[in-house]
Amino acid sequence: MNTTINSDTKIADILRSHPDALEAIISISPKFNKLRNPLLRRLMASRTSISMASKIGGCSANDFFDKLQPLGFIIDRTIAADDMSAPSTVPEFLINISADDIVELDVREILESGKDPFNLILEHIKRLKAKQVLKLINSFEPIPLIQLLEKKGYKTYSEVVNADLVFTYFFNSEQIPAYEQERLGSDEDWDGISDRFKDKIVTIDVRALEMPLPMLTILDSLENLPDGKALYVYHKRIPVFLLPELQERKFEYRIKEISDSEVHLLIFKP
Repeated sequence: MNTTINSDTKIADILRSHPDALEAIISISPKFNKLRNPLLRRLMASRTSISMASKIGGCSANDFFDKLQPLGFIIDRTIAADDMSAPSTVPEFLINISADDIVELDVREILESGKDPFNLILEHIKRLKAKQVLKLINSFEPIPLIQLLEKKGYKTYSEVVNADLVFTYFFNSEQIPAYEQERLGSDEDWDGISDRFKDKIVTIDVRALEMPLPMLTILDSLENLPDGKALYVYHKRIPVFLLPELQERKFEYRIKEISDSEVHLLIFKP
């Protein structure tokens, strides 16, 4: 094997290159144990680089290189990982902010119990009022979450207190919640799309699944979706964290809100 890796290499590429890479990476930090879950691994590894994973695991890119080099990987150290100790400027949205406008959410116990806090974080995001900032208290910097919300117009800032404590702040500069942005025009020409795929529908129901299984089940179904067909999804809510993934994978979608606890999605290739 002559696979060359650097700090920008995606974890998914490493896992595909060597059968022992998974255990090697998990041995670096207990925070990587979630990679044992095939669906979580498929979602997270594809968009997480060594540099990003280093921040999540509280380690360095060199820790990855030291574990992976014995497996035959060629290490390219010319692309340096981000320096976690480098000082960063406090953003304007946090300067002179009132303590009353900071909403705190501590997800450390949730993560330690093996559960996923995405749904809880989303609920807090939905409830933010104008000028309010969500302060997420975590044991690592939530890089994938930061990327998803930045795509939705959120400004973010992370403060590494120590190896086991990180504060991450989220603020929507446009004052429009991310889930509302996705709603705008989301049910446009629903009937027309439904008619187009009337006899070419694959249906799944994720309403009874706990987070993050709805999102992972949908992505897994899309990977096996036959050409020319659409995926019809019964969901409990608008899946905010799924929508950027659909865009990256070149899928289009339409959303129809049936009630406060039921949403239908049509997902298809243009």
